[in-house]
Amino acid sequence: MLKILGALLSIFVLHTSVHAADKIRIGFPDLAAPFVSLAVGQKRGFFQDEGLQPEFIRMNPAIAFQALVGGEIDYYTVLFPGVAAAIRGVPVKIVGSYVPGATIALIARPEFKSVQELRGKTVGINAFGGALESAARLMVKHFGIDPDKEIKLLATGPMESRFAAMKQGLTAATLGSPPTDFLGKKFGFVVLARAHELFSFPVSGLIASVKKIKERPDEIKRVIKAGIKSNRYFIQNREGTIQIMTEWMKIDREMATATYESVLKAFSDDLSLPENGLRLLIEEAKRAAKVEREVAMNEVADLSILREAQRELGIAQR
Repeated sequence: MLKILGALLSIFVLHTSVHAADKIRIGFPDLAAPFVSLAVGQKRGFFQDEGLQPEFIRMNPAIAFQALVGGEIDYYTVLFPGVAAAIRGVPVKIVGSYVPGATIALIARPEFKSVQELRGKTVGINAFGGALESAARLMVKHFGIDPDKEIKLLATGPMESRFAAMKQGLTAATLGSPPTDFLGKKFGFVVLARAHELFSFPVSGLIASVKKIKERPDEIKRVIKAGIKSNRYFIQNREGTIQIMTEWMKIDREMATATYESVLKAFSDDLSLPENGLRLLIEEAKRAAKVEREVAMNEVADLSILREAQRELGIAQR
């Protein structure tokens, strides 16, 4: 009888503990490396350790912020459109950054040996107004090329179309996040530069509504802590992370390994959002939206909960 009661009690405790977790919905755009922190957090139990039961919803940025403000999702993970939305007056703010350096590579036809050789050439991007356009402009500018006068940006669509344009000689180069660089090398193209090695331009992180920041700061803190643990696992556990990437991104081990090596140094170990990177995000969002007014950093980001989470985890403030 005691054994039966014990078994029933353990079932009850397990049942209640599972349902005690707070359900959260996190939107993300693609099964891509900058968002693999979500998969790591779920697979290794870091969300569950913080009393969270996450659901990940693949969602285009075009509808994400309406869903965020409307409460249909709790967090979104692409930072550039989040900054653009905040500048337009949408009540959302960045609360942490998974990847503070853009994982975008500049990939060229093999006859080009340096970024400077692209002066006067055409560079393919997916579409105007997005992160690839901003990365292209910032990367060539870093090497002394005027992005408005000395190169031509051409919207040639998704990765396959961009590579086809390069093969046909319509464009000299393109940009993309891993595994674009891996696939480009397979086609005989070369990587001329990686954005995260040149400057901070935060790509992925956590964006919450202003309402959520006011009403559920403890939940945000727990999501941030789970993210910090996930990123530290990513950085410190190569084999385990590659396995997770293989499963989550639906790619083979060779591609997962190459992707991991490409993005490793871009990941943050504490979800900090560099001030210079945030300023670049703001300036690029202003340029794309043709906004002239000054935009303060606290209009688009609230890092107070991040700092509190870092303190509680014993992380020194930068």
